[in-house]
Amino acid sequence: MSQNDDEKWKKILKPEQYYVTRQKGTERPYTSEYLNFDKNGKYICICCGAELFTSETKFNSHCGWPAFYKASKNEENITRSEDNSHGMIRTEVTCSKCGAHLGHVFEDGPEPTGERFCINGVSIKFIGK
Repeated sequence: MSQNDDEKWKKILKPEQYYVTRQKGTERPYTSEYLNFDKNGKYICICCGAELFTSETKFNSHCGWPAFYKASKNEENITRSEDNSHGMIRTEVTCSKCGAHLGHVFEDGPEPTGERFCINGVSIKFIGK
């Protein structure tokens, strides 16, 4: 399915998943089922199933959304781009495979990367080990 196949995405995704991943929305803070979630496994794109993060890099950042300090597979499935929306300059992260909006990355995370991937929980799905 292509990034621009809007009607098919609307049929496949729940309304909030569609809003966040296809329209670059944001889920409400502190509402994600993955916020205080600590099982072992990987997190995949809710739209296409590409692996994005692993539980080993998840941490509690107290920002209101699931946070990771590193993406899986050397960021093979993550694209970074400048986001100037809402009067801020941020770095947006999207799925490289399908273009789904995932969230943003900030330079205030823990070592070893110093980065905090602040990810909308509705844009990912957990797969246990």
